[in-house]
Amino acid sequence: EFRRVLFRSKAVAAATTDQKDIALREAQSVIDTAARKGIIHKNAAARKKSRLNASVNAAIAADSAAK
Repeated sequence: EFRRVLFRSKAVAAATTDQKDIALREAQSVIDTAARKGIIHKNAAARKKSRLNASVNAAIAADSAAK
């Protein structure tokens, strides 16, 4: 499930603004769970969440600028 979420996280940036918020929360939850279970290191989880959040924010900014 963890790899699937990371793959789908790229689709988060292409979603609408309302869906981005929901998808971002779900992705962060899965990343946190993976870190808690020891699948990935806690710093790697923080890095992945940070990069995901930055890409979503950039996509939202691009959507706002296009309007």
